[in-house]
Amino acid sequence: RPEGTLVVDVYQVWCGPCKTVVSLFRKIKNELGDDLLQFAVAEADSIDALEKYRGKCEPTFLFLAGGELVAVVRGANAPLLQKTIIEQLEAEKRVMQGSERKVIKDEALLEEEEEVSPLPAQAEDEELVPAGKSYTVAIIKPDAVAHGKADEIIMKIQEAGFEILANEERTMTESEARDFYQHRAGEEKFPELIQFMSSGPCHVLIISKSEDEDVIPSWREFIGPTDVEIARKEKPESLRAQYGTEVLYNAVHGSSDRDQASRELAFFFPNFKISPHNGTTELSTKISERTLALIRPEALKDRKDEVLQSIYDAGFSIAMQKEVMLSEQQVKEFYKEHVDKDYYPALLKQMTSGPVLALALVKDHAVSHWRNILGPASVDKALNDAPESLRARFPPKESEINQLHGSSSPEEAEQEINFFFPVEHTLAAIKPDALEEYKDEILERIQAAGFTITQIKETKLNQEVAEEFYKEHKGKEFYGQLIDYMCKGPSMMMILSKENAVQEWRSMMGPTDPTEAQAVSPGCLRSVFAKSVLQNAVHGSSNQKHAMEKIQFIFGDIDMDGKMNGK
Repeated sequence: RPEGTLVVDVYQVWCGPCKTVVSLFRKIKNELGDDLLQFAVAEADSIDALEKYRGKCEPTFLFLAGGELVAVVRGANAPLLQKTIIEQLEAEKRVMQGSERKVIKDEALLEEEEEVSPLPAQAEDEELVPAGKSYTVAIIKPDAVAHGKADEIIMKIQEAGFEILANEERTMTESEARDFYQHRAGEEKFPELIQFMSSGPCHVLIISKSEDEDVIPSWREFIGPTDVEIARKEKPESLRAQYGTEVLYNAVHGSSDRDQASRELAFFFPNFKISPHNGTTELSTKISERTLALIRPEALKDRKDEVLQSIYDAGFSIAMQKEVMLSEQQVKEFYKEHVDKDYYPALLKQMTSGPVLALALVKDHAVSHWRNILGPASVDKALNDAPESLRARFPPKESEINQLHGSSSPEEAEQEINFFFPVEHTLAAIKPDALEEYKDEILERIQAAGFTITQIKETKLNQEVAEEFYKEHKGKEFYGQLIDYMCKGPSMMMILSKENAVQEWRSMMGPTDPTEAQAVSPGCLRSVFAKSVLQNAVHGSSNQKHAMEKIQFIFGDIDMDGKMNGK
């Protein structure tokens, strides 16, 4: 628009627009009723002007006026968004009366340009470490992690001038530990070493330093001699002297030379690759990972907004969320490995005392990052050893159970996400007018959004079938017109499959009224392709039960190899 304030939700193709603020924007639009205020979405991956916003996990909202950037808000911070919208709308009205518009540049992008050295050309999904940097693999061992010293060690590493390029928390299996330490297989204490290294979680880090310094000797000097007693005598400030207890339990590991660093990098970080450039070593990795987070009943009831804001502040995006009341059986199934533990009765009582909020979080190395900021599982330990951790900041008042859950590994994360967000099936339809004019565009958008089209058929509904299909609307004023419209030409009927498919499809369609859709969700299908409330382009089931009924009505009793039971 030539006049007014435009709020643009800049999103990445893999996560879509920020759904958490849709209702907020709708509320603000309805309350203000101001035609000078407009909302839009923009996919950074496909718009050249937004190139610098690609790969960002944090929701970003750009405020434009007269085609110029006037404000930026990062994170789905509802109070700040509302405040900024009102301020910028008033500012633009003053501009229309003769005041000067205050144009800005995105300071965060300028800071990145200053801090990051120019990089060579790279693949779209890769992030290269600047040329000239050497690297080594470091491990904070299970003994140090078990004693709650990981965060303290990481802080000392950074204070010593080392750069942490990656940090992943993981528990090695005995087989993995045996493979990793195969060069020590002939040693007398090898079985004890394997048992120790697979006894609990450790932190695996990629460490680097400045461009003109070899990080490996610097790191080995910093961690000290392998024997803790020698370390205490000769290098009392070293990590092993401070945190180790004996040769085996010496707190940290470091690669001994470049060849070993290369092997260990491939072992722990297979997505990283080493590529030569002007005789130097560089690293590249695919970004973005998912993890499950749970906000348990007490925190959800009392401090939901604060916890969510902390999640956004930490740079996570919320790909999916669902508030659910769990049964005792569901808790038992989800926490089956904890059923025999002493604390399980208290955990069961807490998890069934009210609804929990399940969140699928997205970020670079999401699993390890989320567990790092959660802090120790024990509330007392979190309060004493990690007071800045989320479990310490949001302690329970009426329970001994911490109020936040996080997956322990990428594999567990996918299993847990599937528990709360199983693959669903929903019935979708492209209506007659839209099918004739926009079929290919709508199908492309469906597939780009990550849906699998499990079944598809083009069919022309007759009067009887249309009436049965829309029987829930019988008696409503528009019913007759709707039936006539749906019988005027062929429709495209589809079964769409995806995690949280019913809600995802309804969000993608947008509000029934295209006028409302354009105001609150400008990128949705009805905003783009609908002509009126009646001719609103697409149809979707309202809930899972409704979806299964409609699928059975349109496609009959079909078997999709276990993907859908049709019941």
